[in-house]
Formats: sequence, structure tokens, C-alpha cells
Amino acid sequence: MFEPKIMCFLCKWCTYAGADLAGTSRMQYAPNATNLRVMCSSRVDPQHILYAFKQGADGVFIGGCHPGDCHYVEGNYKTLRRVILFKRMLEALGIDKRRLRLEWISGAEGKKYVKVMNEFTEEIRALGPLDLEKVALTKEGVSHE
Repeated sequence: MFEPKIMCFLCKWCTYAGADLAGTSRMQYAPNATNLRVMCSSRVDPQHILYAFKQGADGVFIGGCHPGDCHYVEGNYKTLRRVILFKRMLEALGIDKRRLRLEWISGAEGKKYVKVMNEFTEEIRALGPLDLEKVALTKEGVSHE
């Protein structure tokens, strides 16, 4: 059975703390994610997402603070705008936009983190492995073959 690889970029202040709460509370969820803590979800550049796909991720998850609760005031709003635009770019490249997911999860929402990660893992499993033969990711940027 196909087991998806999911790269997660988690806001240090909220979603990473929610993931930590889930772990310390011994909540069970799919082990398919690799978590990377970032200072703010807005620090995730589209190049980071492309690199994750290039390195074998079947899905990319970005977790940030709820709107209005960002430690950097407007960081999560910037993230939302960036993800909306980037999903359009993914579609243009032939990559299903469902492979990129953005969620707002606070440090007190360990259960929500578990629920979202299980849902996302199942969604990526249903999509199957990412076929990069359709898309060429190069050092210079992205080109469609």
C-alpha cells in the first residue's frame, strides 16, 4: 500500500505547539509527516514548497496561527494570499492543488492537529504518489515539459 510522504511547515508559536501537545498527550495520528518548525507561516517561500516536492514529498502542509493571533501581526494573512496564488501555479504545472494544505491550528488544539493530519494523509493517499515526470523542477525555477 502506498504511504505518502508529507512535509509540514509549522509555525513555532501555534501549530508546532499544537503538534507538540498532540505528542505529549499521546494522541495517535498517521506517522507520514515530517515536521519543520518555522518562526512564522509567512516564512514559507514557494521555493520551499517546490523543493519539498522535488525531494519526494507527496503533499505539503503549512500550519499557522489563527487569523488575528499571529505573533508577527499580519504573517498569516500573507501566508493565505501566497498559498491561494501558489495553488493556481501548481494547477498550471499539472500538480493537484489538494497536495498543498494550509490550516490555522493553535497551540491548544492538539486534537485538531491530529484530525487534520489524518485527513490530509488520507487525501494524499487517495491521490497517489506525486508523478514529477509531468513537471520538471530545475535549479533555475520551474519549467513545464
